[in-house]
Amino acid sequence: MAVEGSAGDLLKVVTLLGAAVVAVPLFKRIGLGSVLGYLAAGLAIGPFGMGLISDPATILHTAELGVVMYLFVIGLEMQPSHLWSLRRAIFGLGSLQVVVCGLLLTGVGLAFGFSLPVSFVSAMGFVLTSTAVVMQLLGERGDMAQPRGQKIVAILLFEDLLIVPLLAVVAFMAPADVGSTVAATSSRWSSIGLALGSLVALVAAGVWLLNPLFRILANAKAREVMTAAALLVVLGAALLMQVGGLSMAMGAFLAGVLLSESTFRHQLEADIEPFRGLLLGLFFLSVGMSLDLAAVARNWPIIVAGVVAMMIVKALCIYGVARFAKSSHADALDRAVLMAQGGEFAFVLFSAALGAKVIDPVVNANMTAIVVLSMALTPLVVLVHRRLAAKPGVSMEGIEAVNGQAASVLVIGFGRFGQIASQGVIARGASITIIDNNVQMIRDAETYGFKVYYGDGCRADVLHAAGAHSASAILVCLDNKEAATRIAELAKAEFPHAQLLVRAFDRQHVLELRKADVRYLVRETFESAMSMGREALLTLGAAEEEADEVMEHLRRRDAERMDLEAAGGPFAGRALVLGNQVKPAEDSADAHSPA
Repeated sequence: MAVEGSAGDLLKVVTLLGAAVVAVPLFKRIGLGSVLGYLAAGLAIGPFGMGLISDPATILHTAELGVVMYLFVIGLEMQPSHLWSLRRAIFGLGSLQVVVCGLLLTGVGLAFGFSLPVSFVSAMGFVLTSTAVVMQLLGERGDMAQPRGQKIVAILLFEDLLIVPLLAVVAFMAPADVGSTVAATSSRWSSIGLALGSLVALVAAGVWLLNPLFRILANAKAREVMTAAALLVVLGAALLMQVGGLSMAMGAFLAGVLLSESTFRHQLEADIEPFRGLLLGLFFLSVGMSLDLAAVARNWPIIVAGVVAMMIVKALCIYGVARFAKSSHADALDRAVLMAQGGEFAFVLFSAALGAKVIDPVVNANMTAIVVLSMALTPLVVLVHRRLAAKPGVSMEGIEAVNGQAASVLVIGFGRFGQIASQGVIARGASITIIDNNVQMIRDAETYGFKVYYGDGCRADVLHAAGAHSASAILVCLDNKEAATRIAELAKAEFPHAQLLVRAFDRQHVLELRKADVRYLVRETFESAMSMGREALLTLGAAEEEADEVMEHLRRRDAERMDLEAAGGPFAGRALVLGNQVKPAEDSADAHSPA
């Protein structure tokens, strides 16, 4: 029997992993994102799909650790000073959004004919946005560290904090027996004391115990013990908060913040990352499995109407609050689309309200279905918004376009290559004009004291305005070989008096630039690679003269090959010179991608 039970448990694990492995790559391939893939996979294998797994609630409780670990990793990135700088967004913007959304969503519940307590609980459950869904979508598009992403994270943190007072409000709303008022009041005060004690214990452990602990474990040189300690910190903090009646995710976040300035921060993040990703995927699977299609079918009019009404009202509230807080239209609309759903903490709130008899089982089932459907619809709504929304224009504020400049040297492109190539000219004191069409790079260069003008070097009128007609030399330092070739051809035809120096991408690009009669060109990786090759020879014990001789031999052979290719095009059997040996190119890994 034990063997049969073990086989059954293993079958569940294999089913979950198989569903994720099949669905997620498929949904990402068709552009629907990983979150929707997990949700669809969960729905397919759950009790309301093929029935391969019959108890999604148990899996959901375990999978919530994925959200916990996600917030721990976010906490590691949030130094206390950075968190303090977000205080206005957390408590100001967060509280304003929660109050406005809570009031209007409660009004939606009243409009549907529910009582005030039921409307309030349903509304506040929907106000609590899904941290897991939003964080995953922010991470996939790389917005986590952007200002608009940071504001969203701050609001999510405030909503996570809100679950504690909301549970207390539900307890106060519960119908109490007449002789139990004193006992209930005493219990509430003891709960508040336990919550404060848990917070104090966690902060004390983070300040005085965690760093010494990790220092001892690091000295022990046992990698697996460091991983175990990282898991212990996350799960221990979550357990401590749960015992205190607080949010497990908030406990993990606080633990991450307390360790954010530790020397072990990156090690901890690397240790937690595999568990975080796997458990977060399991969370989305379990949410998909929790969608009761039978309940949706029985009550589909009110559930569909509830999803549409609550998502629209919440999105409008979020947009209005964002605009009131001076966010741009694009950022406000993006935040509204991203956060217009209920979240995982709604399940906790609804369960507490059901236990306290504030809502009945039918309302609990309907609201749970509404929240799950809103979470499932969010990736689709985000996808539609991304495809329909106009591309945001680049702000040109503070950027000066090139106009009638005059200098002895014109530099086109001021990325890494252009910055280095222009240093000699600047050091000699020669007059120089620099143009680029990357607005952010121009702003960044200005902070370091460089004056870079906005301009597209592929246009003759821009080159004239930049002073190419009077320049002694034109340096083309772009990392786009097609644009570099066009500029070289244009400059040679329009400004033949100027010496043209061009950054080449690879050997083929060199051949193209030779046709434009460029005076000097350099392959962007050739010289650095030759320098490393010379150093490798010295490391092997070669004398300076021998190393120089070998490298000079390589340069000559490379130049000969280049001349042969220019004369007759690519040819079979060309040779790559390796030291004093000659190896056929077709045997080389680089034969089809010459540098």
